[in-house]
Amino acid sequence: MSGPTYSTIEMIERLVAFDTVSARSNLGLIDFVRDYLAGHGIDSRLTFDTRREKANLFATIEPQTGGSPGGGIVLSGHTDVVPVEGQPWDTDPFRVVVKDGRLYGRGTADMKSFIAIALALVPELRARDLKTPIHLALSYDEEIGCLGVPALLRDIADALPAPRLAIIGEPTLMRIANRHKGVLAFETRVTGRDGHSSGTHRGVNAVVHAAEIIGFLDRLATERRRQGPFDDGFDPPYTTLNIGTIEGGAALNIIPRHCAFKWEFRPVPADDPAAIPARLDSFVAETVLPRMRGTAPEADVTTTPRCAVPALLPEADSPAEALARSLTGANTTVGAAFATEAGLFQEAGIPAIVCGPGSIEQAHQPNEFIALEQVAACEAFLRRLADWAASG
Repeated sequence: MSGPTYSTIEMIERLVAFDTVSARSNLGLIDFVRDYLAGHGIDSRLTFDTRREKANLFATIEPQTGGSPGGGIVLSGHTDVVPVEGQPWDTDPFRVVVKDGRLYGRGTADMKSFIAIALALVPELRARDLKTPIHLALSYDEEIGCLGVPALLRDIADALPAPRLAIIGEPTLMRIANRHKGVLAFETRVTGRDGHSSGTHRGVNAVVHAAEIIGFLDRLATERRRQGPFDDGFDPPYTTLNIGTIEGGAALNIIPRHCAFKWEFRPVPADDPAAIPARLDSFVAETVLPRMRGTAPEADVTTTPRCAVPALLPEADSPAEALARSLTGANTTVGAAFATEAGLFQEAGIPAIVCGPGSIEQAHQPNEFIALEQVAACEAFLRRLADWAASG
């Protein structure tokens, strides 16, 4: 079957053109990929979110003769991207611009280029006499907590042969990351008492008390930065903490009743992931709430977990790492400070590594880009994978 073909650059342009910011649907991109694969005789399985506004896609390029339909290598990537609002882009973020050996556009580094390279090579992979299947896994909502891939993994476990291993193509400059930090995210909501701003003594300002709690979290972050625990396998080598959003208040002349902020931390393996939430709870219970409730007994502070993405841990004799080493010729591995879907694959019993084109330093920024030399390096990597899969 002869379907449409795209060069790697053309496929990157097509995928970047889909505005798949996590707050919006990714179905336009998923439908395009599904139709493209169908044109090459490849069926796709979709798993949806509860509103059926987003979907994961899983497809298999199966051996044609003499191979086994089981096992196989997963090439995994997420389809969503982070927002562009408020960022000073020089060009349209959803239109790829080629300049000075770079491709500019939202998702070029993180991480539509990896997906695009794999898709552009589908006609070549179909033409090969593969002995080992190659699976394509595209997920939704990775950027807000790896929310999509658990459904994909459940579908694999329930309906398909277990893959042999997974390669997650997040940007590592094509280095092999055999470990990465996890991430735990929370939302803290502060409820005070509103009133006229001329009578602050009768109200409880939720914004002020939220700021006090944020200050405490910042002190915890400074403590980790100065005192550790440390792990030189990561950059930075300590647990990090970030306040991502804050909102509160209704008007300048109203004492704010409500304030909410979202925050996360990324622990090194030696750090106790329960320690930071426990210390926050103690600070709120012993210091913040007594003062608030001295004026307003109804005042409250609640912290709700929003996501917990597991770390990727090094595995002795990992087949994923061994294959990546053989394909890259690398003798060393690196750790990633960012979280990926690799930890979830590992938890599901599928050995995983992270290896993909581009630099994480370009991710989430205005004028995001990937170097053309990185695109070429990933193409070469996946062609060597095809050689391996065809050799049996």
